[in-house]
Amino acid sequence: MKRRTFLAGFGGATAWLILPTLCPAPAAAAPFSPTRFSVQVRGVGPDVILIPGLAASRGIWSSTVAAVPGYRYHLVQVAGFAGEPARGNGRGPVVAPLAEEIARYIAGNGLHRPAIIGHSMGGTVAMMVASRHPDRVGKVMVVDMLPQPSGLVGSTAEGARGLAESLRGLTETPGGRALVASMIGLFGDPADSGVRSDPDVVARATHDLAGLDLTPELPRIRAPLTIVYAASEPAVRQARDAEFAGAYRARPGTRLVRIDDSGHMIMYDQPTRFRDVMRAFLGD
Repeated sequence: MKRRTFLAGFGGATAWLILPTLCPAPAAAAPFSPTRFSVQVRGVGPDVILIPGLAASRGIWSSTVAAVPGYRYHLVQVAGFAGEPARGNGRGPVVAPLAEEIARYIAGNGLHRPAIIGHSMGGTVAMMVASRHPDRVGKVMVVDMLPQPSGLVGSTAEGARGLAESLRGLTETPGGRALVASMIGLFGDPADSGVRSDPDVVARATHDLAGLDLTPELPRIRAPLTIVYAASEPAVRQARDAEFAGAYRARPGTRLVRIDDSGHMIMYDQPTRFRDVMRAFLGD
């Protein structure tokens, strides 16, 4: 072998040995850290994201998680609710940006099509994620929420627009903050009654919900969708069936499950029945 050929070959081989040192592989991207919510992860198994409702804490899921093992639960706490600092929810809209951050959390932390379960406002957020990022969600369970949240109080998004606008700036006065604070107890977690939510964040989230209607987005949800709703007494059961069937008619194949003798906080009012429904949903 000629000396020049040998040296060229040797130099090429040496370069392959040195290049990895001179050009190290790029570091793995850090997991996404949200600013609009925090997460506690419990358990081992398929991923399940749990989202509480307006002004509630992640504690609403504690007994359910303990009773339904075998999953890796991601318990969301919305910033500004139940003592969590407002952080990213410190100003502006709350609900839609929160849904976007949860979608980023799924992608940025390598979760493969997790199940999402949301109660009340959390159900709204779950539907937003599933309709706007359908490839990131495996299945969805919405607990006692309509696609048009104002329907829960017998109104429509259009009819609630006046109320929604009145909530803008409500917490800028001491009286307004006191009014919102008095309303928070109606929606929060009874177990955390001594933990305060930020009235401004609650008011802006309520404003978002009052004017929202996800009905046109329902057909975009490709993941299996289960709706669990409460009927407090026999006299209202037929009406509740009609209300929820009509609200979700735009999304054929939606599974509707009624839980009787329960108020809005189904996981507290009927824990055994709720856990059975959740097991069936996760096991499908």
